[in-house]
Amino acid sequence: MRLIFGITSTSILNGRFMNIAKTQLFYLAALSMLGFVATDMYLPAFKTLEAHFATGPESIALSLSIFLAGMASGQLLWGLASDKFGHRNTLATGLVLFSLASLGLGFSQEVWQLLTLRFIQAIGVCAPAVIWQAMVIKRYSSSVSQQVFASIMPLVALSPAIAPQLGVFLMSHFGWSSIFIFLTVVGAALTWMTLAQPKDPAAEPKQTSIKQDIKGLFGSRVYLGNVLMFAMASACFFAYLTGMPEIMTSMGYDAKDIGLSFVPQTIAFMAGGYFGKRYVAKLGDSKVLKALLALFTVSSIVMFIASQMNISTIWPVLIPFCFIAVANGALYPIVVNRALSSCKNSPATAAGLQNSLQICISGLASALVAAFASQALPTTGFVAVLCTLGLLAGYLFSVSKVEVNTELVEEA
Repeated sequence: MRLIFGITSTSILNGRFMNIAKTQLFYLAALSMLGFVATDMYLPAFKTLEAHFATGPESIALSLSIFLAGMASGQLLWGLASDKFGHRNTLATGLVLFSLASLGLGFSQEVWQLLTLRFIQAIGVCAPAVIWQAMVIKRYSSSVSQQVFASIMPLVALSPAIAPQLGVFLMSHFGWSSIFIFLTVVGAALTWMTLAQPKDPAAEPKQTSIKQDIKGLFGSRVYLGNVLMFAMASACFFAYLTGMPEIMTSMGYDAKDIGLSFVPQTIAFMAGGYFGKRYVAKLGDSKVLKALLALFTVSSIVMFIASQMNISTIWPVLIPFCFIAVANGALYPIVVNRALSSCKNSPATAAGLQNSLQICISGLASALVAAFASQALPTTGFVAVLCTLGLLAGYLFSVSKVEVNTELVEEA
């Protein structure tokens, strides 16, 4: 086949097809999606869980907040452990923890059990969320890893759309506990696939300490600049997702319309990932990245202008945001690959810190929109512009030193 998950032979160095089997791409994609699936699959069961645990909506909603807190706090720890003890065994440990917590959730009877096990489940799922990225960086060259990221990351956009629907199906046919039993089975299958992976090659003892690794990451302009771009682009997405239900409700749209409004942006994100990968192979990531920044900036300005007007339909905001989604779909693989490729000595630590910063900054953007929910439309537009400024600042920070050095060489 000429295409495997959208990766073409023309995108591979030396004209040779990338030596990645379908099963390996499926495995990496499953690892990348697991955290998002675990986040969203049980959302349709909220009312059922309220009845089962005889509690109010606040406690059930808290289980989601606790899960996100676990995701934010656990990723750096797994990254540090992976770089020290090896990717394979560390990943398997995290998956076992995730599977056991998921199994416990399926049989929980008290709300405190739900909250405790959701936090443990989140800590466990941080391992695949971090380590799959480190595995790509360790196994493949920078050009190949760029293509792998570009092939897998658009699939993550499907998770929020697919996971709740799968949750509805399982709950309708087998009860709410089947959602967590399903996650247990998936976790166990990924554990088995992980243990079937080749053992980590024997590496020379690390010459740097954890403190030195962290200091090195914070001292790297390339790493920090690209992580800031990744976080700011994600923050814009989270701000929109937070504000959109309130915006559409105030305009008179019903719940079905709100759900359908997320379909165009999902398609746009995936289209951005596909076309971004193709043009990176033809033009290089530098030119494509500059074009994406321009697209993101223009779209956010249009969205901001629309958000400050007295509009009665969602289209003036939805259309420019779809172009932001296109930019994000193509931008994520580029900046993640640039960030992690600059830290090949400690890729899992770098991935963990990157993901933690992304979640924290995205959470702040979401919280800002939520705090001014009564003015959700203008607030969302304002936060989108703030995120754009942060995105551009990250780019300038990541390339300024390189460009200065280039100019000095040309002058010499």
